[in-house]
Amino acid sequence: MRMKLAILAASLSLAPLCASAQLADVICDDTARLEQRLTQTHGAEKHGQGLRGPDAILQVWISPRSGDWTLVQSYANGTSCIVAMGEHWETLLPPADPA
Repeated sequence: MRMKLAILAASLSLAPLCASAQLADVICDDTARLEQRLTQTHGAEKHGQGLRGPDAILQVWISPRSGDWTLVQSYANGTSCIVAMGEHWETLLPPADPA
């Protein structure tokens, strides 16, 4: 039992390190260069964007051939950062008007 508690305590103490490692994986670059990499290397297209605050815009980039998606935050200073990415993007249609 003591061994199980020691393993549990050790794994819980490492949890904050895992969270900070994920934050360190954010990729930032000049906006034009990052957009060029998304379009030319990954075949991604910008499908939507929205204002996040006075100095930032969030954009959704999707690669139609692979279904991969990328969430990019662009700043007024000309820098953009990839803040999330994934696969199997699915575009949902709006619900049909019941009338």
